[in-house]
Amino acid sequence: MSEHIGLNQQLSLGKQQDENQYLTFMMAGEEYGLDILAVQEIRGWEDVTAIPNAPDFVKGAINLRGTIVPIIDLRLRFGIASISYGPLTVVIVVSVQIREQQKVMGLVVDAVSDVYSISEEKAKDVPDFQDSDNGQYVHGLVNVGEKMVVLLNLAKVLDLSVKQVAQG
Repeated sequence: MSEHIGLNQQLSLGKQQDENQYLTFMMAGEEYGLDILAVQEIRGWEDVTAIPNAPDFVKGAINLRGTIVPIIDLRLRFGIASISYGPLTVVIVVSVQIREQQKVMGLVVDAVSDVYSISEEKAKDVPDFQDSDNGQYVHGLVNVGEKMVVLLNLAKVLDLSVKQVAQG
């Protein structure tokens, strides 16, 4: 009997190894997910220091324990109307590799939602819209219960290269 329980536990662990955990957050009524391994911390909104000539979606920077962290408004990055920041506004601090460099950035979102274990196999491709580059930011779409979650390609979202900033 104990061998059977051990086998079930191994099967369960095997399933979990094929899944990645995603932190989900809300923005404009939609749920988005990012790889939880990229998340360093979740903070409340605080005033930022403006950065001259930065794109409109770069709200400024904060000093986080000696590290200068640019703050990106994901609503503006995705072309969604901005909202007023308040005590419930959330900043997700992430660390992501962009063009062979590790970068730390803060993402302004409406609210943190949940953590899901999602199998890569369940993620569906994004429909191809010929006139839009926004699909590059999306890793895939996945159904979680009755809702759809947009899984983000964080490296692409946060790559602030001149070409992408000019387009965004």
